Amino acid sequence: MLGCACQVKAQDNLMMLVGTYTDGGSRGVYSYSFNQNTGESALLDSLQLQNPSYLTISDNGKLAYVVSETNDDRAALNIIRLSKNGGIQLLNTEKTEGADPCYVASNGNVSVTANYSGGSMSVFNLRDNGEKAALGTKFLGATGGPDVSRQEVPHVHCACFTPDGGYILATDFSADRILSFRLKGQKVIANGVAAKVSADSGPRHLVFSNDGRFAYLMNELSGKVTVFAYAQGRLEQLQEITSDCVGARGGADVHLSPDGKFLYSSNRLKAEGIAIFSVDTATGLLTRIGYQPTGAHPRQFNITPNGKYLLCCCRDSNCIQVYRRDMKTGLLTELHHEIPVSKAVCVQFNEVADSL
Repeated sequence: MLGCACQVKAQDNLMMLVGTYTDGGSRGVYSYSFNQNTGESALLDSLQLQNPSYLTISDNGKLAYVVSETNDDRAALNIIRLSKNGGIQLLNTEKTEGADPCYVASNGNVSVTANYSGGSMSVFNLRDNGEKAALGTKFLGATGGPDVSRQEVPHVHCACFTPDGGYILATDFSADRILSFRLKGQKVIANGVAAKVSADSGPRHLVFSNDGRFAYLMNELSGKVTVFAYAQGRLEQLQEITSDCVGARGGADVHLSPDGKFLYSSNRLKAEGIAIFSVDTATGLLTRIGYQPTGAHPRQFNITPNGKYLLCCCRDSNCIQVYRRDMKTGLLTELHHEIPVSKAVCVQFNEVADSL
C-alpha cells in the first residue's frame, strides 16, 4: 500500500496504467499510483474493457489509447480520459477493421494500431484534442518467412513513430522485415521497406535510442536483438545479439534505461526472464551482461522515468513483478512485493500527469 503522503514527495507518485487479458477474471484496465522512489503502489480505479492488451498514454498525460485485442468485429481502438486523481473514463471506441490489435502508438495527430491476426496497420486521424478518432487508411503486411506454422499468414506486431517525427515503422512479422511509412500531417504514405532482417526472425517490438540515432528490434522467433542505425525512415543493421539462449521462440519486449546505457529484452516459453545488455552509446552496440529470471510469460515490461525500478508483467503468474535497477551495473534485484493483477500484459507510466 502507498505510504503516508507526508512521507513522500508528490513528484515521486506516478499514475500507472495496466492492461490485461480479460478471460481470467480481470475487469480490463487498472490505474495505480506508483511511487518511483519507494516502489510502493496503490490501486486507484478500474475500467471494464475487453482484452486491453496494450495501451499508450498521450504526450499531455490526459488520454490513453487502448486496444481491444479480439479476433472478430469487436477489435477496436479505445480512447480513455485520465484524471489527476487516477480516474479512468471511456470516451470513444472505434473498430480497427483488423483482427487482434496488439499494439498502439500515437503522436497527437494520428494513432496507429498493429493488428496481429489481421496482418495490418490501421491509421486513425485524431480530432477534438485527441478525444475522437476516425479510421482512415489500412496497410497490409506480407508473408515470406520460413516458419510454416508461425509465418504462414501476415502478422503486424508493432508500429511506432520515429524520433524525427517524419515516419512510422511497423514490424512485418511474417515477412521478416520492417516497413516504413512517411508522415505528412494526418496523411500516412507507404515508404517501402525500412530494413530486412534474417530469415525466421519474426520481428516484434522496436525501440529507439534517446538521440534517435539507433533502433533496437526484439525478434520473437530467433530470440535475438537487432541493432540498427536510423536515418530518414531507413534502418541499417549494425549487430545481431542473442537474448533467448534456449531457442524458446518467445522473444517479447525491449526497452532502454532512461539514461540509454542499458537495454533489456524479455523472453517467454522457456527459461523465462529478462536479458540485460550494456550499450555503447557512441556506436549503439550491445554487450550481454546478465539475465534476470522472472515469473511466467513476461510479455511486456517497463522502466520508471527515474530509472530506479523495472516492472514486469508476468501474464501467467497473474502479477506485475517489481525489480530495483542498479543504476551503475544495470542489474536487477527482485523486491518480492508483486502487484497482483489477473493476466497483466502491459504497464505504462503517466510522466506528465498532475501529482496524485
